[in-house]
Amino acid sequence: MNEPLSARLQLLAQPITQRWRGSLLQLGWRLWLKELRGCLPVWLLPDDLPEQVYRWPLTAPVEKPAGPARQVLLLAPGAVLMQTLQLPPAAARNLSTVVGYELDRFTPFDPDQLYFVARQERRTPTHLQVTLVAILRERLDQMLTECAALGLHPHAVDVDTGAGTPMGIDLLPVPLRPRQRPQGKGLQRSLPWLCGALLIAAMLLWLDDRQRVLDAMQHSVREQKAQVAEVQALRQQLLNTRGAAQYLIRRKAAQPPLAALLNELTACLPSDTWLDQLEVNDGADVSFSGQSAKASALITRIKACHSLENAQFEGVIQPDAQTGKDQFSLRAHLHQETGDAPTTDTP
Repeated sequence: MNEPLSARLQLLAQPITQRWRGSLLQLGWRLWLKELRGCLPVWLLPDDLPEQVYRWPLTAPVEKPAGPARQVLLLAPGAVLMQTLQLPPAAARNLSTVVGYELDRFTPFDPDQLYFVARQERRTPTHLQVTLVAILRERLDQMLTECAALGLHPHAVDVDTGAGTPMGIDLLPVPLRPRQRPQGKGLQRSLPWLCGALLIAAMLLWLDDRQRVLDAMQHSVREQKAQVAEVQALRQQLLNTRGAAQYLIRRKAAQPPLAALLNELTACLPSDTWLDQLEVNDGADVSFSGQSAKASALITRIKACHSLENAQFEGVIQPDAQTGKDQFSLRAHLHQETGDAPTTDTP
């Protein structure tokens, strides 16, 4: 599943790669990386092996390096065939194949007689400048045989530029090159996994953000519910208080005033009767006691009082030896007016 995707990615990136090779931007990038490697400690660059350069021809057996190193056989410029070519820009898509087809036109040898490297140097809108470096297979194979006899098994075969620095190419046949992971392959293979991991991370972050928003909304809803419950409790308390106040107002309005009650009792009771005690409680019950010449007839007289009803004696009537009158104690109920009746707006 990943291989076709990698192949498509390589096909799409090939034009960009060809433009990148030999450009000024690539040169600046290499210089910057070189300076960066010089600033970093060695333990941060485990795969950057030091190069051990051996110039051809070899005159003595080669000693094995003390540590891991990349052994490079450096050939003189006269040992190879070097030529500058100008090709159409379309050749950059598959430079090695194009140069291989035209190799017999650029050199006096057949393609199966040469090892060659075609490196893009510069690209313009009209042409592509390429450096072709080739060497006879017999000659390079003989060099490698002699190197093996002297204890050298090179990892790469490079060519001197004439200024004492390598060109940065590799003429070593592919079967003889050390097996190593090509640059970028690891990144290409891990790119789908990296994209998947980033996608999963983005989804998790989005879900976490949605969850935090949901938690905040639920917390806000709970706070609002608590506020609504508090408001409803206050409203109910207010309604209860208002209802109690209205009830007391109606009760007060339904009961006759105390002055009116005293005036009515004065009119209803005979002149030979006086009261020692009068009490009106919250239940609209009236109790009073006193002395009268005819206490037994008081019930009949009290019935004439419109403010009192259900009058009855409490206890027995006892005569008073000092006054010669009867001591009595009566209880009655205040008559409630129609205003005391519950109304439709009573809570």
